Amino acid sequence: MKKLLALLLAAGLVMSLAVTVHADVPADWEPFAERVKITVPVYDRSKAGYPAVDDNYWTQWIQKEFGDKYNIDVQYVAIPRGDVMTKYSLLIAADETPTILMEYDYPKVAQWANDGAMTEINLDEFKAVAPTFYQAMVEHNQLGYTDINGKTYFVLTERPYHDTTFTFANFVRMDWLRKVGYDHVPQNYEEHKDAMNKMLAAGLCDYPQGLGIPTSAYIVNFAYRDFPVDEAEWAMHSSLGTPGFTWYPTERMLKRLNSEYHMGWYSSEFDLDKNSGGQGTDALQTDFINGKIYQYGGYIANNMAWLTAFYENNPDAELAIASPYAGLEEGVNTAAIRADNPFGMIVGFSSLATPDQLKAAWMLMEWMIQPENLFTLENGIEGETYKLDENGLPVMLDYTGEHMLNHNNNIDMTCLVHASKKVGTVEQTIAQMSPAGLPQDFTQMLIDNYYELRKLADEGKAYSDPVFAVAIESESEYSATLLSLWQEYYAKLIKCDPAEFDALYAKYCQEFLDAGYQEIIDERLEAYEAGNTTKLPALP
Repeated sequence: MKKLLALLLAAGLVMSLAVTVHADVPADWEPFAERVKITVPVYDRSKAGYPAVDDNYWTQWIQKEFGDKYNIDVQYVAIPRGDVMTKYSLLIAADETPTILMEYDYPKVAQWANDGAMTEINLDEFKAVAPTFYQAMVEHNQLGYTDINGKTYFVLTERPYHDTTFTFANFVRMDWLRKVGYDHVPQNYEEHKDAMNKMLAAGLCDYPQGLGIPTSAYIVNFAYRDFPVDEAEWAMHSSLGTPGFTWYPTERMLKRLNSEYHMGWYSSEFDLDKNSGGQGTDALQTDFINGKIYQYGGYIANNMAWLTAFYENNPDAELAIASPYAGLEEGVNTAAIRADNPFGMIVGFSSLATPDQLKAAWMLMEWMIQPENLFTLENGIEGETYKLDENGLPVMLDYTGEHMLNHNNNIDMTCLVHASKKVGTVEQTIAQMSPAGLPQDFTQMLIDNYYELRKLADEGKAYSDPVFAVAIESESEYSATLLSLWQEYYAKLIKCDPAEFDALYAKYCQEFLDAGYQEIIDERLEAYEAGNTTKLPALP
């Protein structure tokens, strides 16, 4: 079995992500003799004011510029961003599996491969059709992630600056901070707690922080882990697919939330809301827009409807970006963060696909990665959707006509190549994706935030979850049940009397283990000890 490559190698101050590119697609490509239909998934984020994700100017442009040229019918399939697995399950059950299956989370694609929905592929054959794409995987050290259970199923897309999570930012009410005596965002938990309690006392809000029942299995407990983290424990518990509820960092995190709840930081009805984690409109976002809470986070883009709505409702407000050190409490936690995976989409192909459909899908990926095609898909039409600055770099314009790009510069289409748009240096990339048309310019704040995160990464405090080269069978069996239990326990432990927390947590841990988690962590540990997982990055 192919051993996986080491994970999350430390990058330099400005990471070089250039790949060797061909001037064009392979010269020997010929149109198919008979029409070939391929289906391609695209996230539907249900964003008001945006075109339909599966039928718009840019899907039609791909059909015209690529599909018609090679006698390929390219059809897009909308996948609800908040319910990915249900939609895929329905398509697979109906024998309508998309030609391309792709997701950012390894456990999801591993499940599809394990369930027989994906076909095994030959990377030499893929390389012959898509040489540029294959070379990009080589240069990004991704070939070690292509196998599961000793068979090759996946190809990987790029994730620029993956160890800094700079494309996500938490916005905070700087005007509220000024009203309670702060001229800077809190730099540690003592300052943060002081500011929140003063905001409450000053009557600036009914409760300063938003909280909701988590909709995903991912537990944001990186900052509550000992540093350096024990690698075997990391392999057992650190997961996007199954909640690591019984692990000590989760206990520490819940204890802090329990304390904050009893200080009045959260609504007593928080358990009636869902927290989508910045993936779409939710109650927390609405509260922030309406000026009710201190903080809300989201992915950065030129057009951020919820930030626009916030300023419309709060025209005199001033926002800033939260420090990654705001939760740091001496002796309790560190400033560690979850790095993204060193790849973007994990892409596989339907087990129902014919050889011609596989080749057509690979051709689409090779065509899209060509710089000229990718530039057009991510920027649109010069003078209409973008202009060029003095450095010849694209600057996006506020445009809502027929040629409008979809969410975040068509990223849910170009994710077939990379996870985020790149333009020149990291500073230039941030500048072109910074929110536009707002009373405040966040460009420098976002650049400063990147370098704060860069420090953590360079200290080895930014790392991701383990990736397994074998299927963890028990995860597929128990994950849905465990997610439901996690949501139930989460609310009860945050709301309980602090004196009852320890006993209640111990009781719930045993129930969680008995509900299948023990089998999962045993199986994950066995895979780790057999050498079938990635490893933590070496510390500097």
